[in-house]
Parts: sequence; C-alpha cells; structure tokens
Amino acid sequence: MNPGNNAPVVRYADGHWVMPGMATAHSHAFQRALRGRTQRRATRAGTFWGWRDEMYRLVERLKPDDLYAIARFAYTELAMSGVTAVGEFHYVHHGSGGRPYTDRTELADAAIRAARDVGLRICLIRTAYLRAGYRQSAVPAQDRFIDPSIDHVLRDLDALRSRYADDPCVAVAVAAHSIRAVPLSGIRVLSACAEEHDLPFHMHVCEQRAELEECTAEYGSTPIALLSEEGLLSSRFVAVHATHLDEGEIAALGDRGCLVCICRTTERDLGDGLPPASALLEAGARLCVGADSHACENTFEEVRAVELDERSRLEIRHAAADAPALLDAATRAGYEACGFAERWLEDHVSLDADDPSIAAIGPGHAPDAILFGATPRAVRSVIVAGKQIIAEGRHAQYGETLELYRKSLKNMELI
Repeated sequence: MNPGNNAPVVRYADGHWVMPGMATAHSHAFQRALRGRTQRRATRAGTFWGWRDEMYRLVERLKPDDLYAIARFAYTELAMSGVTAVGEFHYVHHGSGGRPYTDRTELADAAIRAARDVGLRICLIRTAYLRAGYRQSAVPAQDRFIDPSIDHVLRDLDALRSRYADDPCVAVAVAAHSIRAVPLSGIRVLSACAEEHDLPFHMHVCEQRAELEECTAEYGSTPIALLSEEGLLSSRFVAVHATHLDEGEIAALGDRGCLVCICRTTERDLGDGLPPASALLEAGARLCVGADSHACENTFEEVRAVELDERSRLEIRHAAADAPALLDAATRAGYEACGFAERWLEDHVSLDADDPSIAAIGPGHAPDAILFGATPRAVRSVIVAGKQIIAEGRHAQYGETLELYRKSLKNMELI
C-alpha cells in the first residue's frame, strides 16, 4: 500500500508528537452497552448468531434517550483514543414493534447530537434494512430496523441531508445493511442514489460464512461476486469486513479501487475470521478501520491489528502494511469513507512524547512507535474543526457523560 506523496505525517512540537486526527469509519455506537456482557460461556453468545440474539435483546430496550447517552459515552471514549471522525452505520430506526417515530429520523438525530456534543465529526450512514433475510421471518427486535420500502429510506436520507447541509462536521452517507437484509433490487437503487449525490456507499459484506451460503442460495453467487457482476462496485463503495473472499472477489475490489473497512477488535471478539489484508492491498483496494461494536476502544490497536493479525495468518514478520500505510488508513482513507475527504488535515491529535508506550523515540521511528506501540493513554490533546475537545487526556464533560451512561444502563436493567 503506497499512500503517495501527500501521505499523512507525524511531527514533533513542544514535547508532543502531532498527527492527523483518526477516523473510525464503521460504528454501531449503541452496542457499546454490550461490552463485558457477552463474554462468559454461560451466555448464549458462543457464536456470532448467539451474540446477535444478545444484541437484539438490547435493541428491544433501547429508547432515544438511551441511544443518545450510550453514543455520547462511546464517542467520548473514541475521542480520548485519538478519533476525530466517526462513521455511524445506523440501522435502528423505529420504536417498539416497528412503529416509526413522529420524526422518522429521531434516533439518527440522537446519534448526531451525541457526536456533536462530544465535538466529533460524524457521518450518519443511513442504513437500509428491508427484511430479516432470504426466506426468513423477522424476529421482534428486527422490527425496529425494517422499513416497508426503499422509498422510506430515500426520504429519510433526503431529510437528513437537508437538515445538516450547513454543518461542516456532519456528513450523510447511504448503506445497505447486507445482502441478507436488502434484496438486490434495493441495493441497485441505493447505489444509484449514492452515485447521484456523490455519497459513500457502505455495506456489510462476507462477514460470516452463513451469509455467503444464503446469498448463493438466493442468487447463485457470493456477495462481492454478485455486486461486481451488477457493476455496483466503485471507488465510493466501502466494503465492511470483507472477511471471506475468493481470489476473484479480491481482484474485483482492487480493480474498482474500493475501500475495505476492517474492524479487527470486533472481528476478533465475534470470531469472524481473518480478512485477506495483504491480498486486498496488492490487488489495489484501500483500507480503513472501524470500531464496529466498540468491543475495545483502542484506536491504535484497531489500526495495527490489520498488520499484526495478518502476520499471524501468514506466519511472516512483515505482511500487509507498514506504519505510513497504516497511518494513511487510519486518517485520510477513514475520512474519505466518512465523506470528509477534504477535511482530513484539519483535525489533529497530540501525543505525549514521554508516555511510556512511545518514550525515547526519535523522529525517524516516531510513526512506527506510534502505530505499533501507542495506547490511548498517550493522547493528550485532540482538536476538531479548530476546537480542542480533549485536554490533558480527558474530555471536559467526561463525568457528566459517564453518569448519563450509567443511568441508561440502569434503566435498561443492564446493571
């Protein structure tokens, strides 16, 4: 992976290493409430699908104020980890029983308000979810995701784009949740909408082997192969996970210059498998990263895991990406996936050069030390759109945000 002549750089200033702000391009902020609650063997979360059942139980309890409180806490933690922009892959749209709110975008607005109250840039990725799956009936929690038609998705998208058109820290993108949740006819419409309005187009693809089997049963093809055959892959396409790919699918993602969003801390947590990072880069795909389920809020680990997990898979010392390439994935590529391609150099993170994780490193090795060794503890200051949102490693409203989070978890009987 060659970031090019305009690659992001790390510079030294007044006892700190200063780097561009990082983007987590794939977030389900409400899932932050599951951390630590699905790990024991006594839970029913022994597989991805069991974990999904636990997530559905959380969704059934979620109210707009809860989503705001959980997202605000998740975004605060991201900011304290050096993140300046987040792509919120938003698919919880409706109230209990699938009844739309009076303002259909109330939950999307709650996520946006949470990010803006923290001070982050946010791309609200309005996600279509039209069915439970091929020949499957929806379970109760899925009623909160499902829209009756693609037209409802497009109307919500228009409303959000109009509402936040003048906010430079809010972008809007479009997504199909997955090939399971959106039939091909709907994906075609969403892709055309993204192209018409010059929006990123995100989609979960090839995360689980069962997804491939279901897609093959319905269409006679696996997800990426199908999208490629339909001409739906492009440089605006963000393939989330892309874990289980064959050589033809890897080539297709590379040939079209697609972004691939790898979410290693979540993929590890769920036992998804290992995406072929080296092959994707060699084919010409571009990588970015995402916190996904917020199973672990360590952005540096999220980024370096792309390379380190690939080393374990291939059993070699250097595999997919060096420090400059990882920095590019964490910053510029992530901003592009979030619709902030022109703003990635406006935001900055300052790291304490004497923090134990990166201490006694000279300029020549600073990117390597940071990308492969830094922890969120090293983050001292974060500046977004000219405003300092983290000072001395802490958000000014952290205490208030934590109390709101605790209150919501108590209300949902999670503590």
